[in-house]
Amino acid sequence: MLTPEEWVRQHLLHFLVTEKKFPKSLIAVEKSVKVNGLPRRTDVLVYNKAMGKILLAECKAPSVKITQKVFDQAARYNLSLDVKYFILTNGLSTICCTMDHIKQQYNFLKEVPGFSEF
Repeated sequence: MLTPEEWVRQHLLHFLVTEKKFPKSLIAVEKSVKVNGLPRRTDVLVYNKAMGKILLAECKAPSVKITQKVFDQAARYNLSLDVKYFILTNGLSTICCTMDHIKQQYNFLKEVPGFSEF
């Protein structure tokens, strides 16, 4: 069903595939994962050619403002999944960052890297 969140996800997928050249075959949508032992689903999870997790994206409806609270909630997935790149978008605003898991620190990027940069 085309909910506002699904609309954002479909546009993000289109952007990743057409603009950033991520192969469709390496993108998982609504992938079931365990976060702190609890079953969860990721919106978008991208793998490299060796099937290692490289990018996690969380999509929100355009009506959801990306606040610190929303960022922190979405970023918890990243901490437990140990994925280096993280995207949070509501279709109007997009945040992309890398995670230093040792320092538990985010480094914000100006733009989403292309697949060739992984």
